[in-house]
Amino acid sequence: MVADVCASCGKPLPARAGRTGRSSVYCSAACRQKAYRERQGNAAGAATGVQGLIDDIGRRVTELVPQPASVLYSGVTELSASVARLRRVARVARDTANDSVTPTAVTEDVTPATAEEGVTPAPVTEPSPLTETDFAALTEAHRREIQVHCYRMTGSYDDAEDLVQETFLRAWRARDAFQGRAGARTWLYRIATNACLDFQRRTARRPQCYEPIPGMNHGTGEPPARLTWLQPYPDDELPSAEEQPEAAAVSRETLELVFLAAIQHLPPRQRAVLILRDVLGLSAAETAQALGLTVASANSALQRARPTLRDHLPGRRADWRTAEPTKSQRTVLHQYMTAARTLDFTAMTDLLSKDVTLTMPPNPFWFTGRDALVEFLRPTLDPASPMFFGHWRHLPARANGQLAAGGYVRRPGTNVYRAQVLDVLRFDADDRIVEITSFEPHLFPAFGLPLRL
Repeated sequence: MVADVCASCGKPLPARAGRTGRSSVYCSAACRQKAYRERQGNAAGAATGVQGLIDDIGRRVTELVPQPASVLYSGVTELSASVARLRRVARVARDTANDSVTPTAVTEDVTPATAEEGVTPAPVTEPSPLTETDFAALTEAHRREIQVHCYRMTGSYDDAEDLVQETFLRAWRARDAFQGRAGARTWLYRIATNACLDFQRRTARRPQCYEPIPGMNHGTGEPPARLTWLQPYPDDELPSAEEQPEAAAVSRETLELVFLAAIQHLPPRQRAVLILRDVLGLSAAETAQALGLTVASANSALQRARPTLRDHLPGRRADWRTAEPTKSQRTVLHQYMTAARTLDFTAMTDLLSKDVTLTMPPNPFWFTGRDALVEFLRPTLDPASPMFFGHWRHLPARANGQLAAGGYVRRPGTNVYRAQVLDVLRFDADDRIVEITSFEPHLFPAFGLPLRL
């Protein structure tokens, strides 16, 4: 049961007035910020942070009981989360202890030593009070929001994971510059942004348009943008409002696939400026400092980025901005999974909007319009067809703030359902499916989905 008083000050929480969704545990943003600072102080202020995590794991182990099963499951789940966090801390500590050297940065604002991180190196004679484990505990407190930032910059979950590790290695090598110069969060965002810019310069990715495949009916609509590197992001790995109260940093709106695809059309530096200013809420001066620009240059980049972004988003904000999925949309997701399981082609067709779009990054297949998509699906769902793909099962999931379904297929002549595709769905105003983005299954574990049933 949700408490009716603020978890920080103890005052009564404001009435919800019929609103649905997760209840807040704080009466105001100020109380949320206060609680956040207290948690961060407890995590970073104690040199025994890692030892405290180890002690917590030990306590959780002793509290496990085999029965009832629901209590055992809950206890093991909490234990697994603590072990996973300790493992990440240990990995960062190991990597920083090895002092792995990352490739030389190629951003234009590179200067000797640690300038690629956007910081001025301190004299090398100054000893750092941070040990590897203390540093790892400090960075772990910001890991999830830094990973989300790298994901926004790149549009790729795999690349974001790699760039988080590179960010922490760069931060370790520049740790002397951190002492007393800036807050850890701002410092890490600065390093992560420049690491992403270096990566994008090396890869030189540019969105393309899908091209027709001979003999395939793609529909009458315009070919959508093709981003072969685009990947989904699991909702479970997003920082909660209590963990990271800066609402802009965890906004679902700026993680939806339609926004991620649109922002990839911006040149990397304009993309960085727009994210730092409009998503994270940094000032023009802070953004300019992070990117090694003048304030005028940063403002100019933002003015160029905003109209380009609007040009690549649907015309009406309501056409792409998705709030928390509604009960009706959850019902449609259930019907979508049921129709696939029962091979009910008619039911599947009824769920689709007339102008539905399907893309399958990184694959070249695409369809615009219900008629073209239905033509493609019909033989694959017909057991009598030589193109019958197999029998389907789905598990519900959440990606980028949207409803999704992990699809498993049992091919003819086999008896195992294997992970096949992750479908991320977008709905129109009538709660019909207006967009399906189908991803390859290697990220199933990140969504808590098994690779076989």
